[in-house]
Amino acid sequence: MSLHAVIEVERGGFSLDIDLTVEAGETVAVLGPNGAGKTTLLRALAGLVPIAGRVELDGDVLDDSAVGRHVPTEERRVGIVFQDHVLFPHMTVLENVAFGLKRDRSRVARGWLDRSGLGDKAGVMPGELSGGQAQRVALLRTLVTEPRLLLLDEPLAALDVSVRAEVRRELSRQLAGFTGIRILVTHDPLEAIALADRLVVLEQGKVVQTGLPSEVTARPRSRFVADLAGVNLLRGTGKDDHIELDGGEVLAAPESGEGDVFAVIHPRAVALYLARPEGTPRNVWRARAEDLDLRGERVRVRLSGPVPLVAEVTPSAVRDLRLDAGAEVWVAVKATEISVYPA
Repeated sequence: MSLHAVIEVERGGFSLDIDLTVEAGETVAVLGPNGAGKTTLLRALAGLVPIAGRVELDGDVLDDSAVGRHVPTEERRVGIVFQDHVLFPHMTVLENVAFGLKRDRSRVARGWLDRSGLGDKAGVMPGELSGGQAQRVALLRTLVTEPRLLLLDEPLAALDVSVRAEVRRELSRQLAGFTGIRILVTHDPLEAIALADRLVVLEQGKVVQTGLPSEVTARPRSRFVADLAGVNLLRGTGKDDHIELDGGEVLAAPESGEGDVFAVIHPRAVALYLARPEGTPRNVWRARAEDLDLRGERVRVRLSGPVPLVAEVTPSAVRDLRLDAGAEVWVAVKATEISVYPA
């Protein structure tokens, strides 16, 4: 079983242009900033918006604009779970899960509820469920119909942070037992990395990067992906042992190659000093701390200057450097701490 989709959608000045292949048993997470086309992609795969192109699922052609073929949504065996779960409020949990079944409805639905640890909620109305329980029921209602393609649109976005980790674990378990194709839209990098085998990054309706989560985060190819990975991304021209950045600055970096390159600097590799550091580090400049953000046991410091970066330091370093918004510091980055790869 596999999905191959070549999709073009034009809607109100927005263009979606994607070529996507997903194999059976694979979970693909689609990430991107707001307006990138993530939900439009899901709706196109579900047959809810007209497309130019071709969608083939397990050998069945669902859309082919060249010959005018379009299979209606209800005939596609595609399951969709939205972030607001939309359970039928006038039906019990058991009736909600059994809704899409044609035979042995109560028996099959109860079996799914029991296996998911929700058997005691069978007679409960949706309004009595917690947000996490309601989302789990919505997922079961979709899975019980045995779709070939499962589409998840921000499935955890509406949940409180306190229950999101628990529901994420349950969702991971449910997805592992689903033999079809799974496509997850999310804005949460933790969710994507925890649930997906492969990431697809959309920006302005186009795929800008795809690969294993470790590959994508190690070599980001856009500011959005760099922010997801929590690293600094710079672009310039490689000149063997240095990079001429697009802003005109020069950054020493061994084996920079030649031509258009990306450079990644982890915030922890950005050292801050009150006075110019001694020795002969090649990447040293003055900068201003624009703002500070406490993240657990580390503080992220956004710096402006010749090379705008984010540094990550300890709270004690903040005190020692007398750091606050507007403070002037010296920045040093070892050339060996810069990762360079072709753009």
